[in-house]
Amino acid sequence: MPNPDAPRSLDDRYFDDVYRANADPWNFASSPYEAAKYAATLAALPRPSYPSAFEAGCSIGVLTAQLTPRCGQLLSVDLSERALQAARERCVALDNVRFERRVLPGEFPEGPFDLTLISEVGYYLAMPDLLTLRELAVSRLAPGGHLLLVHWTPLVHDYPLTGDEVHEAFLEWARPEQGPLKHLSGRREEKYRLDLFERA
Repeated sequence: MPNPDAPRSLDDRYFDDVYRANADPWNFASSPYEAAKYAATLAALPRPSYPSAFEAGCSIGVLTAQLTPRCGQLLSVDLSERALQAARERCVALDNVRFERRVLPGEFPEGPFDLTLISEVGYYLAMPDLLTLRELAVSRLAPGGHLLLVHWTPLVHDYPLTGDEVHEAFLEWARPEQGPLKHLSGRREEKYRLDLFERA
């Protein structure tokens, strides 16, 4: 029987309230911390370009706009229509990015993708949903495709998981004989961590 007290994934009502109160609630567009993290995210990508890419949880599209020049086609999704409207406006001049409202993991796109970016989104999911996201993200990577995780690591009481728990769940599939991922690189800063994987 399901435990009624177990943490649940955050839903669209949570994010609608957040974006209603503040159009850029995490200061993505103005924070020096976010700018430095975005630079590290892009620098971690081993290839200069990816024919097909997927960004989970694009929010208002600040990172999307920087990622798009590295992609032939980019699908960026979020569950908040308010955030997506801002992202569309920010990236209106970019013709190789498509925005869609999707609720993950259940509406994970088919792929295959040469790159999947899961940045600052995994900790919004309860562990069962995160494990489903892991399975779908890996299965819909092209062989040799890259999966990049970037997450804030300090505890946030509203969130079902921590960034470390998200990354450790994916690292379980990158240990010898444990799964279909190869861990290419990792980086830990004071408040975030980054891990790059390749599909075997």
